[in-house]
Amino acid sequence: MKGAVYNNGTLAGYLEKYPDGKITFRYTDEYFSNPVNPPISLTLPKIQQVYESSILFAFFQGLLSEGVNKDIQCRLLKIDEKDDFTRLLQTAGDDTIGAITVKQVEE
Repeated sequence: MKGAVYNNGTLAGYLEKYPDGKITFRYTDEYFSNPVNPPISLTLPKIQQVYESSILFAFFQGLLSEGVNKDIQCRLLKIDEKDDFTRLLQTAGDDTIGAITVKQVEE
């Protein structure tokens, strides 16, 4: 599964989950090399281009709804409550707090 990460509408990078559970965030070459573009988060600075984790990065976790809103999203979209990656791809594409949106990439 893969998501395109946008910063104020500009493609900043890709978030990807692999079958083994590994999650990566990678800044695009264009975004990374342009000094005008800010990092998408303080925890994902532009000092390296690729980040790896065994869990969803805390920054992206912060874009997700909690409590009753989470329950409603999971029920309506038929998403496992523990599958934060899928929930992020299906709910953070348009109406998010802040400049970052994540849109699912169809492969």
